[in-house]
Order: sequence, then C-alpha cells, then structure tokens
Amino acid sequence: MTPPLCNPCSVARTLGTSVSAELDVTTLAPLAAIVLAGGASRRMGRDKATMAFNGHTFVEQAVATLATRCSPVFVVAAPGQPLPSLTAQVLRDEVRGVGPLLATARGLRAAADAGMERAFVCAVDMPYLTTDLIEELVGPSVRLGASVVLPWDGRDHYLAGVYRTDLAARAEELVAAGERSMRSLVDAVDTQRVVMPENRALTNVNVPRDLT
Repeated sequence: MTPPLCNPCSVARTLGTSVSAELDVTTLAPLAAIVLAGGASRRMGRDKATMAFNGHTFVEQAVATLATRCSPVFVVAAPGQPLPSLTAQVLRDEVRGVGPLLATARGLRAAADAGMERAFVCAVDMPYLTTDLIEELVGPSVRLGASVVLPWDGRDHYLAGVYRTDLAARAEELVAAGERSMRSLVDAVDTQRVVMPENRALTNVNVPRDLT
C-alpha cells in the first residue's frame, strides 16, 4: 500500500533506505520542538500531560527526549492547566477545546520568533518517542525544503512531524476560517511523507492499555 498523494505530496524516503547519509547533513540542522499538551484527553479520562511514566510525567518525558535534539522546546498547554516545572517555555492557549491546529500555530509562531526555520511538532502522549525518528524526518525537510514532513506507516501522523515555522500565518488563517484539524494545514501545503514500518516511537497513549 502506498501513501495517498496530496498537494503536492510524494514519498520522501522508502523503507530500507539507509539514513546514514541523511544524518551526515542534518545532525546539526537547527530544530525547535513544540509539544501539544492541552488536549481534552476524553478517552483517557484524565489529563495525559501529568500522567506518570517511568517515574516522570508524560510532559516531562517529552521535554527530556526532545531537549537532547531540539532547542528551544515549547510546550503549548490549555488555560489554567497544571504542569510540573519544566525546562521548556510554556505557552498557553487562549481558549480550550479548539483543537491542535490553533496550538500548533501558537507554537510555530513562537519558534519563528526565536529565529528557527523548522520545528518538530508532537503530541504529549508519545512516551516512546525517540530522536532517531526525528532525524529520519529532518533529512527530507532540509534536502527538499518541504513545508511539512510526516511519517507514514499506513496512515498520517500529523502530530509527529517536522513543520516549517513560516506556516504559522497559514495555520492562523485556517483557524480564522473555522478549520480545527491538522489535516487542513497539511493538505494545503507542500507535504512529504517518509514511509516506514510500524514504529513504537509513534505510539499515542489514548487509553491505559496502550502502555502495555
């Protein structure tokens, strides 16, 4: 099965291709990180950002992993959402329940203001995230200059991709037009997909059994 084509959209790297060459040219590529922590967590029944995982909270785990590759790291949280002390810059959504697109726009704007051209955007509920996954996406982003680079393992992972920070204005325009989903942004710009097998690093923990 091949990934769906979009506008314009093609496979950035196929399964089995070595990433060593990509690492040679992208290891030092500057990259910010944006963690979306303000979701409603309806299926979990509690705030996932502060759930415990290996002695830390999900948000602490995400920041610790991302900080080994990305700088600066931004955490976008809901208004009034309690968070532990973090070695990251916390941004607050102005309203609740608007969806990830507005939070992504806020993070991209902050990363652009910090002088960054690219940012890795992820959900807070990815405790198995690795920097290896991030590097696989940075390579095509740098080489191709794509607006977005996503992993594709049979489906798109919108909240595990490398986004150009100059997409902040486009994302804000889409939100103003009533859009709420990340797909509306991805479908509107030059998006490339990296084909890969199922990867535990892409696991989203939506219910307790996802941790087993």
